[in-house]
Amino acid sequence: MSTAVVQTATSKDLIERINAEASEIQTLKATVSITASCGGGKLGKITEDQRTRGYILARKPSSLRRIGRDPILQNHVFNMVSIGQEFRLWIPFKNQFVVGNSDVARPSTQPLGNLQPQVIYDALLLQAVDPQNELAVLEERDQEVIDPGTHKLTLQPEYTLNIIKQDGNEWYLSRKVVFERTDLRRYQELFYDEHGSIVTDVRYADYREFNGLFFPTNIQIRRPLEECSIKLEVMELTINDPIVDGQFVLEVPSGAGLASR
Repeated sequence: MSTAVVQTATSKDLIERINAEASEIQTLKATVSITASCGGGKLGKITEDQRTRGYILARKPSSLRRIGRDPILQNHVFNMVSIGQEFRLWIPFKNQFVVGNSDVARPSTQPLGNLQPQVIYDALLLQAVDPQNELAVLEERDQEVIDPGTHKLTLQPEYTLNIIKQDGNEWYLSRKVVFERTDLRRYQELFYDEHGSIVTDVRYADYREFNGLFFPTNIQIRRPLEECSIKLEVMELTINDPIVDGQFVLEVPSGAGLASR
């Protein structure tokens, strides 16, 4: 068992903590390092994009822009805009412009083809618990982790807030938010589909202070059904700076091939 001092909290405390963070952060401007990989038992060979440098703009309630650059040549690898249900993606080296649904994932052996906008948005911007349509159930347990000092397995106390969502007359587990009890910070969030399968597993680490608020600088996103993972390392971050509508506009370049997804 870890010897670290643990904190206690109720379900109400953790809901208030989630909702406070969700209301505090309305926009993000980030410079990130991106590593994306795909492959496994279903897709076969692992394909990996190493250390693409990226820029992310995110604005609630549903706007996201991501630009990826080659870390050496500094030319665009991709440029993507998502507002609501629609995303627009420009891939210069393929001369391809893609329009699709932000929520829909279609497995691909190419990592960039699986960077669904809604996945990134949900990982970056914590969503509040809706008391009208969601229930939250608190679970307390000990998780096996490797102690960074001794490099041995130890038990880490944690809280898991199970968020159950109403869909018509049905209720289903929508997500789990996991907190370390040493600081009550979120270190994992699991997203589920209506059938109870994990669709996204996000791990958070290395919190730093930006604009008076703490934010994780190491974010690892795993999509088990698609056998894809994305790692974001935040190098620079500005929180709650104004972002105008024009920064989420992406026109089709002249001569680009059009595709839908």
